[in-house]
Amino acid sequence: ETNQIISYGIAHGSALEIGPGPGYLGLEWLKRTTNTFLRCVEISPDMIALARKNAAEYDLVDRVEYRQGMAEEIPFDDGAFDAVFTNGSMHEWPDPVRAFNEIHRVLKTGGKFFVSDLRRDINPFIAWFLKINVRPKEIRPGLISSINAAYTKEEIGGIASRTRLTNAIVTANMIGIVIKGVK
Repeated sequence: ETNQIISYGIAHGSALEIGPGPGYLGLEWLKRTTNTFLRCVEISPDMIALARKNAAEYDLVDRVEYRQGMAEEIPFDDGAFDAVFTNGSMHEWPDPVRAFNEIHRVLKTGGKFFVSDLRRDINPFIAWFLKINVRPKEIRPGLISSINAAYTKEEIGGIASRTRLTNAIVTANMIGIVIKGVK
């Protein structure tokens, strides 16, 4: 995902990551970009603690900030970010329309967004393949529940059409969905 985010043009300035979990996606993004700063909003205090520990291991604590919060109430100012990205958190949002409107609010004019997640209508063989290959095996039930909670491309298209992100482009690939665009 880091490569997709960077190749989409999210490679400079100040970015927001929603739902970073342990922080690896954002830390890899920081590692591969220069003159960038990342702020993150995460609902779980345990994940924030783990992400901060991982940021220290990456030696990136001076370029990243973690705050507790949720996608529907992003604790940052209007127009604060050049970009917003997230991977694997959308299926957890209680109100995705409100979350997309919050992404719009915190983006600067011309800012880019990149939202990716699993898709519920994944090919059953691919879902089985992912399940048997996920490590450690203790996270297998979480993978299955995440797939079951995810959206289809059509559902996301309907949700996006009800938001302020009027030019969102929704695409699907073998395992997931990407929603991207420019404010």
